[in-house]
Amino acid sequence: MTDQPRLPRRPRHFSPAALEAHGGTSPGPAELTEAAHETAAVLVGAGRAAADPEVTARLVALVDEIGLSSVAELWSQRPARSLPGALWRLYALREWVRRAPVEASREYAAGMRFTSVDHVVAGMAEPPGPDEVRALADAILRGVFEGDLAVALERAAAFCRVVSSGRADVGPSPEAAAQMLTTAQDLEAAARLWRAGQLD
Repeated sequence: MTDQPRLPRRPRHFSPAALEAHGGTSPGPAELTEAAHETAAVLVGAGRAAADPEVTARLVALVDEIGLSSVAELWSQRPARSLPGALWRLYALREWVRRAPVEASREYAAGMRFTSVDHVVAGMAEPPGPDEVRALADAILRGVFEGDLAVALERAAAFCRVVSSGRADVGPSPEAAAQMLTTAQDLEAAARLWRAGQLD
């Protein structure tokens, strides 16, 4: 009798109660926290160790590949002044710029006259059109893996400060401007923590 190749079985789906009965458990808050911090550290460490432009390009485009919701599920609930929290803000900022480049460039351009120093720190090309803001968002994330992480965080913070000023002038609401300013402050604090060896 000849052996027939075995066809893969369809995975069985268990309810939470059935999963518990089979010894499986859903991860608890402590495990989720640990996973968030470990994946952030591994991502940054692997990207920086690789020194490979192709690896860096894939890490910059991580959200394009796995979706913003997957990144949010992993990192968005962590404190803003932690490594996963800072990475979440960088990826969310890039995603906003990619989805609304005209809005981002308009708000940035409006804020430039109020925040000349931040404009220089951000490193935006002039005039800041949609292509320029997209290129800057990618360059900031590349800096996480290719350069000094603190500098990348400071550039992102400067970008957020310029946009915040622009939103206060032409943006949708004072709340939107304040939210962007808070993001800038959190990214600046994360940069300081990274330099002190305390961003984890």
